[in-house]
Amino acid sequence: MIIQFCGLSGAGKTTLATLVKENLERRCQAVEVIDGDEYRKTLCRGLGFSLEDRKENMRRMAFVAAQLAKHGVISIISSINPYREIRKEIKDMYTDVKLVYIDCALPVLEQRDTKELYRKASLPQGHPDKLYNLTGVSDRFDIPVKPDLYINTANQSIEACGLKLLRFIEGHLTVAKTEIHPFVLRPTAKVV
Repeated sequence: MIIQFCGLSGAGKTTLATLVKENLERRCQAVEVIDGDEYRKTLCRGLGFSLEDRKENMRRMAFVAAQLAKHGVISIISSINPYREIRKEIKDMYTDVKLVYIDCALPVLEQRDTKELYRKASLPQGHPDKLYNLTGVSDRFDIPVKPDLYINTANQSIEACGLKLLRFIEGHLTVAKTEIHPFVLRPTAKVV
């Protein structure tokens, strides 16, 4: 199972992914969080923030997620993932991909601003610290029309949001497990 998050910076994607990962691991379910910030330092180092670089960034993370999913690991891609076309490409390319939209109102994000990105985006033109390509402010963010799951972190606690995501995943796993047919020996088979 691959879960691709999308949502603006500061919406709580990594916090939510980490919380759910810890809960699932306590139940002996293998989970990996593929964090956009971390992957930009390693596998996606050298990619900028152009449209094509952002798409390539998502393709690389999705490829890693798919490799893990082949071995029964639930992969949560925790990234801004702003473009509708790359989200669709990932969903079409791999099996069992779910889109989870982590929403939060811009005023709340500006108030949280843990990375000071929104402050830098609001600086005047020409300021040396001005951020010109902040997704959802000065760069495009395509709001999903029909995500598989919608979570709003502005009006719910992170625990409530985590529980909603956990129930979604567990419900999906229950369906997946019922589709697996156990190996049964036929009466005429000989065990050697």
